Amino acid sequence: MDAVMADPRPRLILASASPRRRDLLSGAGLDPDAIEPTHIDESEIPGELPGPLALRLAQEKASAHPGCEHGYILAADTVVGVGRRILPKTETREEAKACLDLISGRSHRVFTGVALKSPDGTLSSRLVETRVKFKVLSREDRETYLASMEWKGKAGGYAIQGRAGVFVVNLIGSFTGVVGLPLYETINLLSGAGFPVLARQNESAAS
Repeated sequence: MDAVMADPRPRLILASASPRRRDLLSGAGLDPDAIEPTHIDESEIPGELPGPLALRLAQEKASAHPGCEHGYILAADTVVGVGRRILPKTETREEAKACLDLISGRSHRVFTGVALKSPDGTLSSRLVETRVKFKVLSREDRETYLASMEWKGKAGGYAIQGRAGVFVVNLIGSFTGVVGLPLYETINLLSGAGFPVLARQNESAAS
């Protein structure tokens, strides 16, 4: 009798170049098999709100990946909002300063959309909202943070896992979501889609 062939090992492909998302996955015992960012137009639609924007971009990034046999494509996008206003992923010092000025001493919301494309092409997704309140930032706080360059390319002009963590007075929601990948929701998406989360975590622990 022919031996029964074992199912090929499922692959986890992170469709993001973000080292923070990769590190979060690795810390949870789920090292990606490949990092394959997808590139889409991330422009907001006129009138689009921060939450729907984060979810749409995550879904489009996962969908844009060509996929592969036995491959699970994981994508995410993070958007910071103050009311209906969408804050940029800051690329200049002026943009970062404007964001810090706006969120100093007040609450803002961080939305992270997570999307997973299964090997059969099925798309599943979640949107995670976290409320963050900053202390009133002094001029020295702002200048020191701007000099650190941690704001470069960050939604809302800051990285909570870095120096900006000392500005946080209160956080309601997902800390890992603010970093860039809400782990609870991500693990549930993977498990629900049939990815062998526990087996991979055990494999990681044994290595």
